[in-house]
Amino acid sequence: MKTILNRLIAHETLSKEEAKQILRQISTEAFSEVQIASFLTVFMMRNITLEELEGFRAALLELCYALDLSEFDPIDLCGTGGDSKNTFNISTLAAFVTAGAGVHVSKHGNYGVSSVSGSSNVLEHLGLKFKQDESFHKRCLEQANICILHAPLFHPAMKSVAPVRKSLALKTFFNMLGPMVNPSKPQKQLVGVYSLQLLRLYAYLYQKQHKTYAIVHALDGYDEISLTQSAKVVTHQKDMILNVEDFGLKAHRPETIFGGNTVKDAAEIFMNVLNNKATQEQQNAVCANAALAISISKNIELKPALEEAKISLKSGVALQKFKTLINLSNNQNL
Repeated sequence: MKTILNRLIAHETLSKEEAKQILRQISTEAFSEVQIASFLTVFMMRNITLEELEGFRAALLELCYALDLSEFDPIDLCGTGGDSKNTFNISTLAAFVTAGAGVHVSKHGNYGVSSVSGSSNVLEHLGLKFKQDESFHKRCLEQANICILHAPLFHPAMKSVAPVRKSLALKTFFNMLGPMVNPSKPQKQLVGVYSLQLLRLYAYLYQKQHKTYAIVHALDGYDEISLTQSAKVVTHQKDMILNVEDFGLKAHRPETIFGGNTVKDAAEIFMNVLNNKATQEQQNAVCANAALAISISKNIELKPALEEAKISLKSGVALQKFKTLINLSNNQNL
């Protein structure tokens, strides 16, 4: 590690293979927490290269506990986090709304590191029991149209990094990797990223793959469609700017999508949305993101996809998918 750190401090970069190998070594707990923290810190002080990101991603995918859910052709809705906006759990709610519209969802998630409540925090608080078993997740997809893949269960390589990330409480390149390392390797993805620079890196990587995707960055910094301003979107077909008006709405104020100060606050907002007790702005943000996911999955235009999202939420189908998933995870006989 000393040699690698000296190279990085001297402004050298790693090849894809070097990045892959160093992450594999980190996973074996070959280095101290201080060394790992130093390694992560270097990448907070300069932009990560495409080769480095590819190498880190390759290592995590090789080391993960993989699932084959390809028969369901699911989509993942996942953001990098790290935008320092502390919104409520928009993409997680959008995943349930998408499931309620008849789309299979394989949602990758984790505890929040730089935010109050990550997707795993809020779902665990609401009673979801995380599991690793592939047959369980297939059952979830069959009955609820959605499964939740809690990253720590599938990425043992991250065990030695988790306490360091928690102590730093800052975004690291592991935020960048989260959406890229879904252990079910879905061929459809809606990815939210916290910067335009990262959007470009994702676009370079994803265009090499046979994926159906949309990569999103709101121009005022959110890693999702915030409806507070326009969003830059890169898909497998085109680049575009999605304006708030494209959803038939006017721009929202940032405070309308604030996620609260505790996991309990986040969970209350979460259930208010599913129970149709949330503010119009909260519902709009969720449906806008779900609409893009539905549009990608079903290969339909945004407006009809938005109507499907609204129906899923307003009719209570999204809530039913959530309840079904919670019940499945708590059934000890499964």
